Amino acid sequence: MSLKIQTIYSPNFDLKKRKKKNIEFLIFHYTGMKYEKDAINKLLDIKSKVSSHYFIKKNGEILNLVPESHVAWHAGTSQWRNYTSLNKNSIGIEINNPGHNFNYKNFTKKQINSVYNLSKYLLKKYKIKKKYILGHSDIAPERKKDPGEKFPWKYLSKKKIGYWHDLNHKDLLRSRNMKTNKFEENFFVSNIHKIGYPKNNKIKKNKYLKILTKAFQRRFRQELVNGIIDQECLLISKNIAKKFK
Repeated sequence: MSLKIQTIYSPNFDLKKRKKKNIEFLIFHYTGMKYEKDAINKLLDIKSKVSSHYFIKKNGEILNLVPESHVAWHAGTSQWRNYTSLNKNSIGIEINNPGHNFNYKNFTKKQINSVYNLSKYLLKKYKIKKKYILGHSDIAPERKKDPGEKFPWKYLSKKKIGYWHDLNHKDLLRSRNMKTNKFEENFFVSNIHKIGYPKNNKIKKNKYLKILTKAFQRRFRQELVNGIIDQECLLISKNIAKKFK
């Protein structure tokens, strides 16, 4: 695949090279800053101590900021299944978007096209599994919301980039806002931990459950992100959990 990529290296990465086999995850982020230029400058600033391997501009242009062979500093404190501190096992892709704090916008068609093409290239190169294509909010739900509920997970899954459920939308709508009992709530929690969402014993159980539910909704039930476990969320979690075996 021929990709037009501009190289502007950031100083923020581990000097020691990693082995190709250690690259198992693809992590999507949004920049969460008002202006694209400021977001790029931050990733290039040695004082910021943050970076990503790739940056996708509003017009779809792709920048390579850190060599794939080196660890970029994009995931921070993170966990998925038995993996922790995912920087060492992942490639990070930042996508320009002001995010939830600055009038969160739809990603542009050119950005989505670049996300698809770059992802396809990386998946093939590193044999990354669908279940290891994640958002920052998946691996750090207590800290992050990106890439958010406007990120086109459903569309990308149709292109074999990541997972989506295969349930009928009209059937799901009928179960939306229908209450769950305690047993069903626990079943939902079991499902999302099976998928890979992390546990956290440092935050009160009820508070963390709401955080975790919102992270799941931003990924798999994007029309309504309210942190409430309803019958729709339960059905989706059950369907997705089967795919993550």
